[in-house]
Amino acid sequence: MLAVLAAAAVLLSGCSASDGGHDRSSGTAQEGGRGSRGGNPAPAPAQGAPGTADRADGKAQGEDDGRRTEAPPADYLSTFALDVDTASWGYARRTLADGNLPDPRTVRPEEFVNSFRQDYRQPDGNGFSVTVDGARTDAADWSLMRVGLATRAGLGHDRRPPAALTFVVDISGSMAEPGRLDLVRKSLDLMTDRLRGDDSVAVVAFSGEAQTRLPMTRLDGNRKRVHEVVDRLRPTDSTNVEAGVTRGYDIAVEGRRAGATNRVVLLSDALANTGTTSADALLERIDGARRDHGITLFGVGVGSDYNDAFMERLVDKGDGHTVYVSDVEEARRVFCDELPAQVELRARDAKAQVSFDPRNVERFRLIGYDNRRVADDSFRDDSVDGGEVGPGHTVTALYAVRLRPGASGHVATATVRWLDPDGRSPHEESGRVEASALTGAGWEQAAPRFQVTVAAAYLASSLRERGGGWEAVPGAVGLGRLSEITARLAERTEDPEVRQLSEAVRDARRLLS
Repeated sequence: MLAVLAAAAVLLSGCSASDGGHDRSSGTAQEGGRGSRGGNPAPAPAQGAPGTADRADGKAQGEDDGRRTEAPPADYLSTFALDVDTASWGYARRTLADGNLPDPRTVRPEEFVNSFRQDYRQPDGNGFSVTVDGARTDAADWSLMRVGLATRAGLGHDRRPPAALTFVVDISGSMAEPGRLDLVRKSLDLMTDRLRGDDSVAVVAFSGEAQTRLPMTRLDGNRKRVHEVVDRLRPTDSTNVEAGVTRGYDIAVEGRRAGATNRVVLLSDALANTGTTSADALLERIDGARRDHGITLFGVGVGSDYNDAFMERLVDKGDGHTVYVSDVEEARRVFCDELPAQVELRARDAKAQVSFDPRNVERFRLIGYDNRRVADDSFRDDSVDGGEVGPGHTVTALYAVRLRPGASGHVATATVRWLDPDGRSPHEESGRVEASALTGAGWEQAAPRFQVTVAAAYLASSLRERGGGWEAVPGAVGLGRLSEITARLAERTEDPEVRQLSEAVRDARRLLS
């Protein structure tokens, strides 16, 4: 947790002397991508049960061979809110490294996929670039199609807007474990030294109750005071997340600065055991602060026991971003690379819609993004909540696509829609892909970053299948073969994060063998 806090600090500071850069519900695969995000999500189709759509041969879906087959999609549109979260991957990697398998319910494929750097073209302006490509799989008639969105890099530490950050720090008894609160204190001290003088911070600590340890305070001339507050943080007893979040938002609203990035940063294992222990009671407060005051939420998860689902629900409603940190190296990456991207904004309420050509596409499935689905007819309804995206972010969506025999020409067009962060004027950008991109070489011969995307999705698929009710990504290879592929990719890319993927695949193979 300290790491997380430190991360946030670093994010604002720019971390010029730190390591190199980094580019982010259930995770069940859904057909068609229909539904809605926010207060009235459409029910997800039942997983693992036969479908009801009639087939051309008169048999019910799944009747012929006892295996589940897919019904044709209800339409040829797939719509979802953008997601840059990575906590699911970070927590799964930590759990595997500790010799345990993650709970399948915490495995969200989109967060695995979005945890790795991509090579998408950056746009010239403040919007998005759209890249659509694909490759064949080993499954008959199935291909994988990648929709890649990228924003332009930020202005830099000296040119970004000032920040007003309210750090809500969990000091419950579980934070006494080494590598939690002690790391948070070190991280906050580092952040305090590196933030600009015109930035402001507040500190709220919570256990059984919440206390304001520091009101919103400009750093210029007050760094020593901030250090003293941080150094006095000590673990106490129970975990009342409700009290901490409520007080944190009160302080953030009181200290809100016009023209600044106003954000609440929650650092916790999210194991609420007193107060309201359900996210539902907090969602209205968080949503109101987001809508009325533009205050968003950044969640940093810590601890070997971590309530991933609870944190994710809070952050989704807060139109923010969640990560998981387990060590100093991850803290440096989060707070030096990812958090700075959260000070500036490139887009608000960003949504994507993929339109498939029924002349060439028989079926399609979006891998993950289940709790990010948006009703197709709400794509251009700017009152419907989307995702918040900062500078230098990439967002990847992976689709399984089954083409019709002899398919040629246009397969799909992907469009991203977002609101300008300041004037809230709407903008759109599109990209398209042809059948030849999906029917040529297999995915193992594709560009390295495409292979990394697929490998991450296949690992998530393997971890999810243990829980039942999960339909494997078409063409998934066994963990033995995937281990060979990711080891090769780690050498080829010389990317430490791809090496972590390779290690996670190796750990999963050992635990599942």
